[in-house]
Amino acid sequence: MTKIAPSILAADLSKINNEVINVDKAGAEYIHIDVMDGRYVPNTSFGPNIVETLRPLTKKILDVHLMITPVMPYIKAFIDAGADIISFHPEADDNSKTIIETIKSANCKAGIAIHPNVEIEAIQEFLNDIDLVVVMTVVPGFGGQKFLDTQLSKINKLYNIR
Repeated sequence: MTKIAPSILAADLSKINNEVINVDKAGAEYIHIDVMDGRYVPNTSFGPNIVETLRPLTKKILDVHLMITPVMPYIKAFIDAGADIISFHPEADDNSKTIIETIKSANCKAGIAIHPNVEIEAIQEFLNDIDLVVVMTVVPGFGGQKFLDTQLSKINKLYNIR
């Protein structure tokens, strides 16, 4: 089933409480939190502290998308902060199986994010172990980009695989 997860990347952080309340009122089931480190992608954004700040404000699912490298050293911090879902790019860390196991052992959902340049076949080995796939329809690292409709075929392929 398709879920819509509005991202808070462009939210006004000085009004984050109101922004989250508005997302709640709009009926979204998830709140998507893009985490960027300036290494895996050329921009920086949030850390575990934003998850910890948002957790008491909403009962919505906090969907954390890690665009960081390495991934493994930060998983526990996001789990402890209150993430419900943690997705990562497998090319950002050599420990994908361990990362997935760590996330799932904490009763969180584990996801793989696919960069537009990565094909489905590159994540095939993980599909039975994860709960979701984030198909990037923009190049990771910046908000406000044009939708890459070329990625729709990946969504179709994943739909047919499941």
